[in-house]
Amino acid sequence: MSDQWVAVLAGGLSHEREVSLRSGRRLSAALRGVGMTVDEWDADANLLTRLREHRPDAVVIALHGGAGENGSVQSVLEMLGVPYVGTDPRACRRAWDKPTAKAELARAGLATPDWVVLPHATFRELGAQAVLDAMVESLGLPLMLKPDQGGSALGAQVVRDAAALPAAMVACLAYGETVLAERFIEGVEVAVTVIDGPEGPEVLPAVEIRPESGVYDYTARYTAGLTDFHAPARLDRATAAAVSELAVSAHRLLGLRDVSRTDAVIAPDGTVHFLEVNVSPGLTETSLLPMAVEASGRSLGEIYAGLVDRAVARSI
Repeated sequence: MSDQWVAVLAGGLSHEREVSLRSGRRLSAALRGVGMTVDEWDADANLLTRLREHRPDAVVIALHGGAGENGSVQSVLEMLGVPYVGTDPRACRRAWDKPTAKAELARAGLATPDWVVLPHATFRELGAQAVLDAMVESLGLPLMLKPDQGGSALGAQVVRDAAALPAAMVACLAYGETVLAERFIEGVEVAVTVIDGPEGPEVLPAVEIRPESGVYDYTARYTAGLTDFHAPARLDRATAAAVSELAVSAHRLLGLRDVSRTDAVIAPDGTVHFLEVNVSPGLTETSLLPMAVEASGRSLGEIYAGLVDRAVARSI
């Protein structure tokens, strides 16, 4: 393990660049702490030259949003034959597109809030207010609006009053051309990390999320003190089992690999609803995966060193 040379990819050009750089720094320090040689590389125009001229034993992707999660960087690494930690390109695309992921899990019988997906052009062509009225009539209020692709809750917001929908829609469309509107479920939000190990997918302790504002948006995610976290989550045994089962089902049904984080909400009736899944979870000081790792009694370096070993072994 200690003689592996790893390149951690962070930064990139997505809206989540700054978060990615923070994740990359923390992960790099964790891997150095377990004896690995680590370089931090930006995902820029020099990346392919670096990979060809200074090929690492493995790459760990700490990119959030865009090319780091939609399979693009993974495709490039596969073309170059460079081992990497994480999900393959096709499964990345399934997870990256939130409606696709929801539809696949719904077909498998898993619960997920009712939703509708509407491109920007629909509002222009059919009349914005008429479409919004139909949305409220179909799904009711409150609604959660979010871009159909992307992470860190950028553009995501809860709308409780129909009069606020037009402005909320404009804000959401600033981060993408298509909006995913789903019925907002008032409940307990949890995040569940799955790590692949020798015996198959392993679930780390769920993290319970309690934002002061009631909505786990970008500000609540990355501003210390605005959200209370409980790791492990304060769940009864049956609910904890249901949450773990959902996360493993999402990981397997979508074909994910090495690491994933499933976000879910527990409704008042106890039903666990899938919200979305992330193939490159955040690793910052306020991120959820490191909290789950700590609650499991292990270290971030230990977990990711094991994933690096798995990635290297796949290439042999």
